[in-house]
Amino acid sequence: MRTISALLRNGWSAVVTTSASYRSVSADLTRSLGTTARQPQVARESKNYLASIEKIKSVDAFIKNDRVYRYAMKAFGLEDMIYAKAFMKKVLTEGVVNSGSFANSLSDSRYKEFAKVFDFANLGESTTLSESTRQGTVDRYVRQALEQQAGESNEGVRLALYFARKAPEITSPMGILADKALLQVVQTALNIPEAAAMQDIDKQAANLAKRLDVADFKDPKKLDRFITRFTSLWEASNGSSSAAGALALGQPLEAGIGASLLASLQNLKLGGN
Repeated sequence: MRTISALLRNGWSAVVTTSASYRSVSADLTRSLGTTARQPQVARESKNYLASIEKIKSVDAFIKNDRVYRYAMKAFGLEDMIYAKAFMKKVLTEGVVNSGSFANSLSDSRYKEFAKVFDFANLGESTTLSESTRQGTVDRYVRQALEQQAGESNEGVRLALYFARKAPEITSPMGILADKALLQVVQTALNIPEAAAMQDIDKQAANLAKRLDVADFKDPKKLDRFITRFTSLWEASNGSSSAAGALALGQPLEAGIGASLLASLQNLKLGGN
């Protein structure tokens, strides 16, 4: 009989697939999020944010408080735009009530979401007293942290988690085309070559409409099947991940291991043959 080290060396990486790693996180998402929320850095930043946000009463004060501003931007997946403070000030100053506002003119829905929550343009000083700007933003931050950490071990798991969160909100193929991560999942699941992105945007949207119905993503079972297809095809193209993702996210070791390998591990004695 092989030793534990031999099983880990020869069998584990082939068993812990993208699909298994994704399931280990998503099967008990509440637990996964709780584990992430308790991580020292995440807990520290969340505590500071909650203690500070209600004291902020204007767009200028919000952007000036760099630690709070960075936290909020990360919570909405806008970490790569933290530097663009003039841009974000325009998003927040004009708000979303006016259909012609800056945020409403942008194809990326993240800016509109951000301006809806931090609605200084409409709510003024009371903006930061709402539940959405407080615990709602903390919940978003923790989810973003969970997805980013999953991506450090397996980008396919990060994409699957992101798709599971965002896909039910998609209302048209344009919503997929406007989001690079969503598009990558769909291209992988439907075997659409990246070169297709060179086509006219309307043609791309029409082609997607022929291949899928975005309304299906509101059905949990159909969404799950689509994600399973994505993780399987991602695995075929990118190879197996390590178990580090599940371990880093505080998942039980067995969550990412095949049943037969788990049984073998349980029957082995340390140092045995």
